[in-house]
Amino acid sequence: MSSEDDLQLAREASAFYLKFSESVLKETPGHLKLAESVSAGFTQYAYAFVAFDAEKIDTKNPKVAAQMRERAARLYARAHRHAMVALERSHPGFGDALRKPDTKNPLQLTKTQVPLAYWAAASLGGWISMSKDAPDLVADLPLSMRLAELAWQTNPTYGQGALASLMGTLEAAKVGGSRPKAQAYFDQAIALSQGKEAGPLVAKAEGVALPAEDRKQFEQLLQQALAISQAHRSLQNEVMRERAQWLLSSVDELF
Repeated sequence: MSSEDDLQLAREASAFYLKFSESVLKETPGHLKLAESVSAGFTQYAYAFVAFDAEKIDTKNPKVAAQMRERAARLYARAHRHAMVALERSHPGFGDALRKPDTKNPLQLTKTQVPLAYWAAASLGGWISMSKDAPDLVADLPLSMRLAELAWQTNPTYGQGALASLMGTLEAAKVGGSRPKAQAYFDQAIALSQGKEAGPLVAKAEGVALPAEDRKQFEQLLQQALAISQAHRSLQNEVMRERAQWLLSSVDELF
């Protein structure tokens, strides 16, 4: 589906694909690549087709938007569960080691585990962002950061900048986070994407320019994202194109 640039077609096809893949995964729970695909699919579906839709209608219909955020939270939770189960199967005791780091025997990932850790981190971050009224869950943000950091330690270039962009987003979101550090992650993500991915530019606009109240940089980054999404058609870039356009249309309310 990643090469599909028709968002409506992707939306219609994704539900069947996810349910089918999930049912196959239940029969082969130790299949890491399939677990990665299922976790990625639920995370991307929640982000592109549920959480974003909730944002767009929040001011006009907050009740429906809240219901959509609850659904997005459930989808993110599902994605996170699949990734964590696979990590636990490939590394018994992984969950306990994640929550209670042992400095004498630090947790390390293999390269084959990095994608699962990435999607576990991204889905948990998304789940938390949809559940701001659940303090116990919000308190798990450091776990999302820990998962991303573990992936970073093994393969910082993962996903052509996707992991670096996630690191920037998490750094910007955490209490006491460093804006320069977040910007450095985003800049690395942009460099790794080699001008082919719009996501890191949108992430930098929201994670750095928006909180800094730098409208000029915000608009420049989003315009660059639009240009990339037009030149390099893919599902991810089409999602980012829609988000960039919506953010630009909302710029007067944001600044």
